[in-house]
Amino acid sequence: MSEQVGGVGGMALTRRPGADHCGIAAAMAVIDGKWKVSILWELEQCPGRRFGELRRLVPGVSEKVLAAQLRELEADGIVHREVFEEVPPRVEYALTPLGQELNGALEALGEWGARRLLPDAASAAVSASAQGGVARGA
Repeated sequence: MSEQVGGVGGMALTRRPGADHCGIAAAMAVIDGKWKVSILWELEQCPGRRFGELRRLVPGVSEKVLAAQLRELEADGIVHREVFEEVPPRVEYALTPLGQELNGALEALGEWGARRLLPDAASAAVSASAQGGVARGA
């Protein structure tokens, strides 16, 4: 069970049990989920992604799981969901400033993973980091 607490810039953040005694545990609670890091990476690459785009760009994720993980990231203040009153309706997802900050924190983790666990991808991760992006698969 989780509870809503005051957030950054008026956004409500979700407090999860066991995540308030350690900063790493709190951060991991936000990105916990098989697809969340990939979603964050895609939103960093191009803000304003539509649901169908994300579904295609994150191979293997089901519509149900993608929707659930986007809702969780939105509830945590990491992703902003904008609904455009058009016909047909259009919804776009983008990182909030808090989400951009989180991606910045994940860069070091992605670089570490590329160096330690994916030797062939190390140069790609360093290159992506130098260009300001999070290494995919991080």
